[in-house]
Amino acid sequence: MNVLLCPFGEPGYLYPALAVGIELRGRGHTVTVLARPGAARVVREAGLTPLDATAYAEAGTFSVSMWTRTGRQQYQAVVRAAGETGAGALLTSPLCHGALLAAEALDLPATVLGFAAHMWPYREGGEGEPEHVVARRWRLRELLRHYGATREQTGMPPRRDRQEDRPLIGAGLLLRGDPALEYPGAVLPDGVRHVGPCVWEPRADPAELDRVAGLLARAGKPVVYVHLGRTFGGDSMWPRLNATFTGGPYQAVVELARSADARPHPCADIVTVRVPWMDPLVASARMVLTNGTSSPVLAALRHGRPLAVAPAGSEQPVLSEACVRSGVAVRFPADEAADGTAALTSALTGESPHRVRDLATRLAATRGAAAAAGFVLSTLSPALAGTSGAAP
Repeated sequence: MNVLLCPFGEPGYLYPALAVGIELRGRGHTVTVLARPGAARVVREAGLTPLDATAYAEAGTFSVSMWTRTGRQQYQAVVRAAGETGAGALLTSPLCHGALLAAEALDLPATVLGFAAHMWPYREGGEGEPEHVVARRWRLRELLRHYGATREQTGMPPRRDRQEDRPLIGAGLLLRGDPALEYPGAVLPDGVRHVGPCVWEPRADPAELDRVAGLLARAGKPVVYVHLGRTFGGDSMWPRLNATFTGGPYQAVVELARSADARPHPCADIVTVRVPWMDPLVASARMVLTNGTSSPVLAALRHGRPLAVAPAGSEQPVLSEACVRSGVAVRFPADEAADGTAALTSALTGESPHRVRDLATRLAATRGAAAAAGFVLSTLSPALAGTSGAAP
């Protein structure tokens, strides 16, 4: 069978999809990845076939920062690419409404590879969850509004679903976390399930690892891996990072990721990097500080590292709230220029390390990419789920 991967091009969306693609290829299926030109190298490194997205739509069509503006272009690109590759199934990302509409138009199953936790209202339960933090109902309304607008732009008729979030789930929405990251007692909607982490990233550069190790050796302090995401117009974390890592007991490796305003103080024990991988850096750190996006959170949990979270927007508040509630994270101070040393110490010396170890054990047992691949194949034919002997 031919499977078309059409995720967003950012690493947090692309890499998990590639992990699933590798599993599908290992079961004997043909996997093509609709990706922007800059991602072709990592797609090939994963052993999969890249398809230049700019040959089907304008640049930025599969960038998550453009998701509210490029749904129609996504639709057109996926329709053409699926037709040319003979795709029998699609794998895409949350917010990639054009891909879901293309799957409907082509009568193909589309699996959505989601975040670490569920972002929308539960089917049952969750009544005690702080709605002003998680904003589940608001988020679903906004997504459905954009979905409806994209549907109209593509010329497709309106649809009415008894299950309100059904259009956004596709054939199934796969969550990369663990039930411990959901609100206690809450029940996921039909079609939503946990599969666990889907792990792949490019090979680390040995020279860069040596450079970072040499700089960290000078200070000789415990290392905190810091992964900065989008601030969504909020305050920069740099004043807080400088206050925390200047003259204190910890040093930091800061992955700039999607942050463009690197402002480390000259006296701060901070090493900045901008690399397409994180696992070796997380493994060598004592803990992880993040805005609360799925990839660094899951990397920390897989490596048994406690977390400090400082959410801004998107999925960050939901996942950060889940991590604190489950005991694997503490909140990093939100006040500008606040010293977060006490929060980091609390995470390292409190109950978080024990809770993280338990969750790491469960995540290691999920075989997430294999489970996700099995689900993709089962949407077409239950018999295909076991093709080539890999268990779903």
